[in-house]
Amino acid sequence: MLELNKVYCGDCLELMKEIPDGSIDCVVTDPPYGINIAATGKVGGEKCCAVSDYGAQSWDAAIPTKEVFNEIFRISTNQIIFGGNYMIEHLYNSPCWLVWDKDNTGNFADCELAWTSFKTATRKIRWRWNGMLQENMKRKETRYHPTQKPSGLFAEILNMYTQPGDTILDPFLGSGTTAVAALKTGRNFIGIEIDPKYCEIAQKRVDAELAQTRLDL
Repeated sequence: MLELNKVYCGDCLELMKEIPDGSIDCVVTDPPYGINIAATGKVGGEKCCAVSDYGAQSWDAAIPTKEVFNEIFRISTNQIIFGGNYMIEHLYNSPCWLVWDKDNTGNFADCELAWTSFKTATRKIRWRWNGMLQENMKRKETRYHPTQKPSGLFAEILNMYTQPGDTILDPFLGSGTTAVAALKTGRNFIGIEIDPKYCEIAQKRVDAELAQTRLDL
């Protein structure tokens, strides 16, 4: 079993094989969508970010394989997967999708979808993430990753669908949003990221959140 509250740098398929069946309460993740966001800076033909901000990359040239999803389902009781509409062939029918209303203007996408394994109704969560405008302007988050999600949004999702003390796994951790949200809400996390650069960023964000937690005590 992988250690709790740790960022692992490596291939999630290989690392998940070390996790026992059903030992994760919920996988919460935002995997590659296979639409070349980082390489083109565009989603659906619309500009979403500057390639020069992150460097041309190929990590989102393809969606994860069926084998990866099989491992996710094997090790976890529930799952919340952003971009599920891009990889529906690897998922199954669900009545509960999350609709993230980004409160956007201009050419930015109005919403993003997350597939879930829950049997409850579809829910909409409004959390502003509109260019330089964010839901919490007093504590703005630095954007390190072209598809980074706000930690406040993920904290709200964790509060809605998981319990304090639960173990949350993100096999595509990116810049660490899921780990930060887990710490904010009293959950444990396991984070896996294949890119050493983002592993370092994620660890720094985790360290900063732990330091803030100690200050708040």
